[in-house]
Amino acid sequence: MISNFFSKSKPIHYIVVSIMLLVVFVLVKFKILTENFDAIAVAKQVGLFLICLMSVFVFDFLVTRNGLTKKNSYNIVLYVLFFAVLPPTILNSQILVANFFVLLALRRLISLRSQKAIKKKLFDASFWIAIASLFYFWSSVFFILIFAALLVYAILDLKNYIIPLMGIATVAVITSSYLILNNTDILSFANGLFDFSLDFSALNSRQIIVGSTILLSFGLWALFYYIKNIRSQMKSYRPSFKLIILTAVLGLVIVAVAPSKNGSEFLFLFAPLSIIMTNYLEVISEKWFKETLLWVIIITPIALLLL
Repeated sequence: MISNFFSKSKPIHYIVVSIMLLVVFVLVKFKILTENFDAIAVAKQVGLFLICLMSVFVFDFLVTRNGLTKKNSYNIVLYVLFFAVLPPTILNSQILVANFFVLLALRRLISLRSQKAIKKKLFDASFWIAIASLFYFWSSVFFILIFAALLVYAILDLKNYIIPLMGIATVAVITSSYLILNNTDILSFANGLFDFSLDFSALNSRQIIVGSTILLSFGLWALFYYIKNIRSQMKSYRPSFKLIILTAVLGLVIVAVAPSKNGSEFLFLFAPLSIIMTNYLEVISEKWFKETLLWVIIITPIALLLL
């Protein structure tokens, strides 16, 4: 059974998950690859796949290193299956790259739990989020996570609240210098960055409606158990679990305000929802129910292709 196979973390799971991701990626990108089959196009898609794959490993590292789940592979399996449930998340290369940098930032923020190298971690987190914002501006909402982390980890030194601004300034200076050297007008570059839309009609497709409904309904159901589970965690771990909830909320904000809604913006929800749902799967005593949940997520994209 699938639930039993992934119930313990094993090296073979990384191979299985990588193959799953490759299959989903190729199926989603098949039309693009066949229409523009040349060395440059293939190299670009290989690069994007590697970014997706590295995102999985970075995500797994931040989860296991910080004890956000027990020692199993449900988190990475769910993360990859979400790509299959919402294929449009693979189509936007800018969001794929932005999400990778957001995960790097989240890894540094969660590790603040150790209270070691605080200034370096804060600078790194702000730097990575600023880089992510260059690829997809609305990923900048995750700057809120930095100051939330300072509060939940009770880091009160005022100097630490200035460091994130230095990380942002560093990226701003480097970007401005690059634009000037390439004779690119900074105002033209910034034009349209602040656009947003509350029109959800673009998401009115069977694939996105079914996929997002499953993702959000399962996530919301698991969230109640996740919040309840926080109380049973060690006191030093509770802030990390709270930050994951905030990450999910900020992901929803991006979905809400994204100027061009095509389903790819749901990618920012994959990491927090995978953690929340994994915590739920860990406490389910009925094996048949756990198995059913996993099979629903697996069968959904297949059913959508056949219908």
